Amino acid sequence: MNNEQFEPQQTPVKGGTGKRLLQYGLLYKKTIIIALIFLIIAVCAEIVGPLIAKRMIDQHISGINQTWYYVEEGTAEAVPYQGQWLVRQDKLETNAAVLGSAEFEQKGLTFTMVQDNGQRTDLTKEELYQFYKPEIKPIIHLSGLYLALLAVSAIFIYIQRLLLQNAANRIVQKLRHDVYAHTQRLPVKYYDHYAAGQIVSRVTNDTEAIRELYVGVIANFSMGIVYIVAIFGAIFVMDTTLGFITLPLIPILLLWIYVYRRYAAKYNRVLRAKLSEINGTVNESIQGMTIIQAFRKEEAMEKEFSELNSYYFKFQNKMLSLNSLTSHNLLNVIRNIIYVVVIVLFFTNQFAEAITVGLLFAYIDYLNRMFNPIVGIVNQLSNLEVARVSAERVFKLMDEPGMEVEEESMPRYRGDVAFNKVSFAYKDKEYVLKDINFAAQQGETIALVGHTGSGKSSILNLLFRFYDIEEGSITIDGVDIRNYSKQQIREHMGIVLQDPFLFTGTIASNVSLNNPDIPRERIEQALKDVGAYDMFMQLPDGLDTIVIEKGSTLSAGQRQLISFARALAYDPAILILDEATASIDTETEAMIQSALDVLKRGRTTFVIAHRLSTIRAADQILVLDRGVIVERGNHDQLMEQQGKYYLMYQLQAGTGAGTVPV
Repeated sequence: MNNEQFEPQQTPVKGGTGKRLLQYGLLYKKTIIIALIFLIIAVCAEIVGPLIAKRMIDQHISGINQTWYYVEEGTAEAVPYQGQWLVRQDKLETNAAVLGSAEFEQKGLTFTMVQDNGQRTDLTKEELYQFYKPEIKPIIHLSGLYLALLAVSAIFIYIQRLLLQNAANRIVQKLRHDVYAHTQRLPVKYYDHYAAGQIVSRVTNDTEAIRELYVGVIANFSMGIVYIVAIFGAIFVMDTTLGFITLPLIPILLLWIYVYRRYAAKYNRVLRAKLSEINGTVNESIQGMTIIQAFRKEEAMEKEFSELNSYYFKFQNKMLSLNSLTSHNLLNVIRNIIYVVVIVLFFTNQFAEAITVGLLFAYIDYLNRMFNPIVGIVNQLSNLEVARVSAERVFKLMDEPGMEVEEESMPRYRGDVAFNKVSFAYKDKEYVLKDINFAAQQGETIALVGHTGSGKSSILNLLFRFYDIEEGSITIDGVDIRNYSKQQIREHMGIVLQDPFLFTGTIASNVSLNNPDIPRERIEQALKDVGAYDMFMQLPDGLDTIVIEKGSTLSAGQRQLISFARALAYDPAILILDEATASIDTETEAMIQSALDVLKRGRTTFVIAHRLSTIRAADQILVLDRGVIVERGNHDQLMEQQGKYYLMYQLQAGTGAGTVPV
């Protein structure tokens, strides 16, 4: 039931997963480059903030703690104090006359002036204000600049995210379109080995995981890398020693990513494979719910699903443990260790006079800012691994050999079909057809009969090129069908299956399959030709009656009649009826039999039928047994031979003339 089993080591898809994801990203490289430029501008604007704060603290707030010099009245930048004038050390002009010096000591909110002669005087609020007054205007200007830079950063970050996520959505839209388009190119035999839910999981769940790669992972990684590089640059510009103290964060982060990916990749492969199997099981259960309930298999199906679910739960817990172990809490520990080291060095004066309060504030601010993008990167590691494994699965599907869908048409052929020494095996050397030879002329009806597994459907599969032969040749109008594309061959073929498939839409759209070349008049005529027009017109909405998935609201006979009309609306040169009347009651069959007799004229018709009474008028009847044509001829000829066909016909007629394995 579940064909897609987990393989610990999957063969890498050709071209490399990362390279192919990059190729999709390059489709919108202009948008991405513009977004990255906007990101760099935003980060630079934001990174200037702590430098402004450092300047405000060191020069305008803590500057009072520098040495002050008594100068003459009128000296630039001088501050009045008790009839005297003082200038701060960093503002003192080189040619100014110095009359003395003083320093400030601060205890709580009390400031004390200490003269160079040792005299100490506590300052009143009014006196203290005089020393801070010249700094108010620069502080306001710097604060305004800081707010302006924050606004610029916010605007550019918004535009950057908008551009990047728009590009990401377009990339995944293109990828999902390519994956779905490739499913249309895959041969029918591919779908024989996979449950529908497993393929659906790749087109939906796996591409959605890849979307998160472009929308979340790349956005966070690009932003994080730009932030980290910019902040490290700013720290080294402020103080080289602090830069080297912080530098070990880079190898720690790289080691962290390496260890996480090593284990996460293994777990995610299991999770994606099992999720695909779960989807396949659910899809299969829904499709076969009638059988499940009819045979009371609810508990068995629930048990099977529970086993898959438990296995999935087990590995989800492993991923949870891994994520918890390598969560951002570990980053907080590392950050706090760096804080302790820097603060201890600061208070033990290991930095001499190089580290100021403003520099320490800016460094801690930068460190906090740097850890936010690092946390963002770490939190996206799980999404990165999920996306990478999902991409492997998607590209593995896309690497399956497919056929190009060609739009080029070919003129309608006559329909003369010939099989020449055709042998075919679905598996190596296990032949289901052996040395098949026959010819069908335009307008002839060829009936294929035989027991189950005799090769009847295989002949039609080869004619439709659902599978390609390796031995012999099949020709249409004398030309090997391999000389045409599969789409060109099928353009003038029509098929009606035993179990017709209807799509969500209307009765009319199911006849035309939304082909703009088939007008409403031809749809109506096709339904009239099969005798179904009046039946469907009695419905409330007529031919516009809504048909849900698989046409479950219609009877089996109604679905089959729509399938007949669909084939006829396309006016095929070759018409194939594969057990087409098996689901139709005797009355309905009689209704369309006369119409079919008319519609077969001018067309080469192949009929597979177990109900032998429906093929009495066939021009040729081929009797197959274990992949070999054992009898051929029309009905009367085969009855005269009294072989396998005679026995089958007598058995169905109820005469009891003999038995035959059917």
